[in-house]
Amino acid sequence: MLKTGKLDSDLLKQIVIDKINYKRPEVLTRAGVGEDCAVVDYGEYECVMSTDPITAAVSDIGRLAIHISCNDIASNGIQPLGIMLAVMLPVGTTEEDIETIMDQAAKAAEACQVEIIGGHTEITAAVNQPVIVSTAIGRGRKNQSASAENIQIGDVILMTKSAGLEGTGIIAGDYAEELKAILSPEELEQASELLDHVSVVRDGVTAGAVGTHGMHDVTEGGILGAVWEMCQIAGVGCQLQEEAIPVASVTRKICTHYGINYLRLISSGAMIIMTAPEKKEEMLQKLSEAGVPVCQIGRILPASEGLMLQHVDGSSEIIDPPGPDELYKVVK
Repeated sequence: MLKTGKLDSDLLKQIVIDKINYKRPEVLTRAGVGEDCAVVDYGEYECVMSTDPITAAVSDIGRLAIHISCNDIASNGIQPLGIMLAVMLPVGTTEEDIETIMDQAAKAAEACQVEIIGGHTEITAAVNQPVIVSTAIGRGRKNQSASAENIQIGDVILMTKSAGLEGTGIIAGDYAEELKAILSPEELEQASELLDHVSVVRDGVTAGAVGTHGMHDVTEGGILGAVWEMCQIAGVGCQLQEEAIPVASVTRKICTHYGINYLRLISSGAMIIMTAPEKKEEMLQKLSEAGVPVCQIGRILPASEGLMLQHVDGSSEIIDPPGPDELYKVVK
């Protein structure tokens, strides 16, 4: 029996991606391990598309459904313009429940400057809690979108915001009563408010204007999973510095309480950015001016050096492929 969460990378390639045989010449970026967006040739433009589900959150599902797919488009340095929502709701759902979800989605869409252009809504016994699948699209000039295929040895690895951001907010929202035993009211509010910062549209569009060698919004698998996926696409190695990776104190407390690793916790709102060393200072400056916290957490190495995480005590750990997100150890 398979574990809850995303399929591991080898299995995904073997039983899903490798089954896709027919290829269209208009498709510039197609399905692959670590690829969050498809890119289709539309003459002088490219259409960038991404789809994602929200399955582990309940209280903020409408808001997160918008951000998770818009973030993927922004990871290509492109402003999302439209989004479609397939909303599946369990038996017993009320009109008020649907209104709450759509109020959240509408406000998040306005914040991202993306229009909800269609979708599907139904009540079904096939689910026991709300599930939303969102599909976002964006449009850019030909060759405008960034890809991890362009990563170069010597690139710096930058990260915006903090690790475990989304996972912290989801756990705080859905397990507030339980967390009152370890968090003060102020800390619990701080943890819940992290979901106000899950958009990386500003991060991606700002960084894309400077020029990157690829970006990745940090979803399931956390910081380590996102970096692994990017390096896998490019066929390179890396070294990350654990002490350089920002993490909120409330995230540390929650992760310690549940015995989970914040470096492998879903972190929508954080963006991994690969860029040439000579662009580093401009990138830091432009993101800072845009109000986006950012820092360097590592660098790209030859593939022969492997993918390594250097701990604070000086020891090193091999960065393994992402498995099921740490969130599923809490949300069962």
